[in-house]
Amino acid sequence: MQAGCWLLLVLCATAQAQTRAWLDRQDISDTDTVTLTIESDAAGAPDYAPLRADFDLSAQTSSRQVQWSNGGASTRNLFAVVLAPRRTGTLQIPSLQVGSRRTAPLQLQVAAGAGASAAVPGNAAVFMETEVDDATPYVQQSVGVVVRLFYVAQLVSGELVLDTPDGASMQRVGEDRSLVREVNGRRYNLVERRFLLIPERSGPLQVPAAQFNGRAAGGFFDDMFGGDGRLRASAPARTLQVQPQPASAPQPWLPLHDLRLRYTAAPDSGRAGEAATVVVEAVAVGATRAQFPELPSLDVGPDAQVFAEPAQYDETFNGGTPQLKLTRRYSIVPRGPGTLRVPGPRMAWWDVQAGEARVTALPDLTLAVAAGGAGGSAPAPLPVDTRSALPGQAPAASNALPLAALPAPTRPWGWIAAAGFALLWLLTLAWGWRRRRHDGRRAPAPVGVAAAPVAPVSRAELRRAMESQGLDEIIALLAAMGRVQGLEGVIGRLADPVQREALLAMQQARWSGQGGDVAAARQALRRAFHDGPHWQPVTVAENNGLAPLYPSGP
Repeated sequence: MQAGCWLLLVLCATAQAQTRAWLDRQDISDTDTVTLTIESDAAGAPDYAPLRADFDLSAQTSSRQVQWSNGGASTRNLFAVVLAPRRTGTLQIPSLQVGSRRTAPLQLQVAAGAGASAAVPGNAAVFMETEVDDATPYVQQSVGVVVRLFYVAQLVSGELVLDTPDGASMQRVGEDRSLVREVNGRRYNLVERRFLLIPERSGPLQVPAAQFNGRAAGGFFDDMFGGDGRLRASAPARTLQVQPQPASAPQPWLPLHDLRLRYTAAPDSGRAGEAATVVVEAVAVGATRAQFPELPSLDVGPDAQVFAEPAQYDETFNGGTPQLKLTRRYSIVPRGPGTLRVPGPRMAWWDVQAGEARVTALPDLTLAVAAGGAGGSAPAPLPVDTRSALPGQAPAASNALPLAALPAPTRPWGWIAAAGFALLWLLTLAWGWRRRRHDGRRAPAPVGVAAAPVAPVSRAELRRAMESQGLDEIIALLAAMGRVQGLEGVIGRLADPVQREALLAMQQARWSGQGGDVAAARQALRRAFHDGPHWQPVTVAENNGLAPLYPSGP
């Protein structure tokens, strides 16, 4: 009898020590979820890692219960997790480790039912769709992929996932767009997410189904009937047929839907030694910044210099297709007067819709170049503001007339006025001579201090010239600011050795014929003169109050 009691106690303890697991349902559809519950008296939480191969996990919970029986306490731990199947068929719930014990394996039947992804739009609480802009792309062609999520209830949380397919690269582009759209008479909230897909090899390419798992805000009926507000949806997978690169395609390989070029600034006149600005805009439909090559440089030959600024990019989506707008500014500095021909840029590309090679080109430009004043023998022109002149339009002429155009005076009183001015000049000389005899009474001027010269050129004008104009124009502006002549005078007047070296480096790069060296030298010149030129101080002779060495009279 006593032995039987001991055996019963051992069996009870063994039963209580068992760790078991169960599912709330055995059969579900591929758009539904199931709850896995684990009960154990072992210390530690379950290891859910083996479940992630076939399921998405969410809503993990745990609780502990303590029971008193026959004067002793027993602890029971409950764990629950919501499982969303990733595929259809018979799925295995593997044995899970809980502390020092393991659960028994389970099976779950997942059928491909009429879930949210297969629901007729307008009749489902949530559904999704995937759009690709080209179902038969070429290798390395940019393919726009747009995933749209339609839902009715307000979302509390959610996760939208689109895995990268094998044999391609894919990245998310931009921010999600939130819209409102009516489908079959029902009002839906809409979220659009854009991706950029680039196939890396030819052949079939399967884009996986986009998946959404979320939770909606609960309502009255959810609270009454125990609804948890979970939402799941998936978009059908898409298969693309990727075409190889054609043997007749131009190089570099540039597959596009469309390519447009245009001038946004195209002058027809210029001046030797001064910069004329040409601006080219390219719009490529079906390309990104990483794929699109640089716009070709303007080859003007030895008759001019070309300084190309870094291009400005703007990436957008036109519907479901990526679109790139590129703008580049060129500064052309003619070396001498005459007619300058600027060849228009040309770009070869592959039309993915027509399946043939195309070339997009702009017409050549012809500039009538007038003689310039900076660095040449011709006199410097009067300052004319050309910034507001339209492309192809000559700047407004100054109202000042040359001196030679003035007619000679013929009236007799002109001679009388000239004689009066001459007499006034003689009286001024006499007064100045008498003042020099009393210079010793004035306070001596400090040594080494000169009156600040009035600069005819501002620092802003100098910065603009260093951004876009030629070296001759920059030297002319610096010479005007320092009241010197030519490059040698500017070098001798500068006090900063960095500024002197930057000017010499720019002069050397100008004649070397290397475009990259010119661009680097221009950047170094802008850095050296970012706060203006640093001039050496001008020393004024000291006035010691002594009489002149050779007095001119008593």
